[in-house]
Amino acid sequence: MGTRSRIGIQLKNNSIVSVYCHRDGYPEFNGRILRDHYDTVEKVRDLIDGGNISALHTNAGWNNETLPEVGPLYYTSRGESIEDNAPRYDDDIFDFLKKENNEEYAYIFSVNNKWVCTKMNQWEDDKQPEKVEIPAGPVA
Repeated sequence: MGTRSRIGIQLKNNSIVSVYCHRDGYPEFNGRILRDHYDTVEKVRDLIDGGNISALHTNAGWNNETLPEVGPLYYTSRGESIEDNAPRYDDDIFDFLKKENNEEYAYIFSVNNKWVCTKMNQWEDDKQPEKVEIPAGPVA
């Protein structure tokens, strides 16, 4: 079972384009990977353009083979269509945060070019979800 997350980029009109990520969504892993490896708008757009992701940072393929490079493992790499795994568009951050996809964490690359992490499994209608710090340092 994975720690599910949603990874998105905030556009200038405050809308969000995002993808689902199934594994290792906690800030100590995906948060650090995003911060350390996806630190420009171009890198984040390239990541999201690939569609939904099984694992953000791995060199293991779908059949447990070793891949030549470490990186995201997209569902499309096992033959699923991009249409079924396409990035999702939300009008604003509130729509993005209120979607009920059962992700534990949401990551947004903000218009300020900083990653913001939100803990989603504590969502309540009368208050905003809790923001979570991405720990300092590399992934252990």
